Amino acid sequence: MIRARGLEKRYGDKRALRGVAFDLARDGFLLVTGPNGSGKTTLLRLCAGLAVPTAGELHVPFERGRIGYIGHEPLVYRELTALENLDLYGRLYRVAERRERTGMLLERFALWDVRHQRVDSYSRGMLQRLALCRALLHAPELLVLDEPYSGLDEEGAALLDRELEEGRAAAAFVVATHDPARIERLASAKLALA
Repeated sequence: MIRARGLEKRYGDKRALRGVAFDLARDGFLLVTGPNGSGKTTLLRLCAGLAVPTAGELHVPFERGRIGYIGHEPLVYRELTALENLDLYGRLYRVAERRERTGMLLERFALWDVRHQRVDSYSRGMLQRLALCRALLHAPELLVLDEPYSGLDEEGAALLDRELEEGRAAAAFVVATHDPARIERLASAKLALA
């Protein structure tokens, strides 16, 4: 279970997060909402292990290698192809049968036909789909998604809807979005930051 109590994060004199508390079961889905500047991205970075709390307690029982993360940047190498990107990440995460898993994800997110194109030629939506492939490649036990619908067209959003729906049985989710109505039905817990 992910547990937060009195969680705070400061950057110098600026307080990005204050007094956050929540519990999330290993198969739970936490929906995080709030206006820009409320600390959503900071909270997700803390949950993913990319930042350390300034105060309070945060227990995330997943190893770093079992966490999938999508932030505001797709975290892919633009000078490589989609296939090369996923092969690289597959090697880093020591994914068994990485070629098969890469092919399945590229098919699933409708990128198979452009797998040999350099990523710098991709649209914003295609980059986001590739970022989703990257985050899912190693079958993480925790998915931390910051505005995962950003840049997706309706087809891409529908693909993500399906992935979130089907993935709930196999992973815990912490998802921040400005469009909570789209995934509210999946949430087992909600956190509204002010």
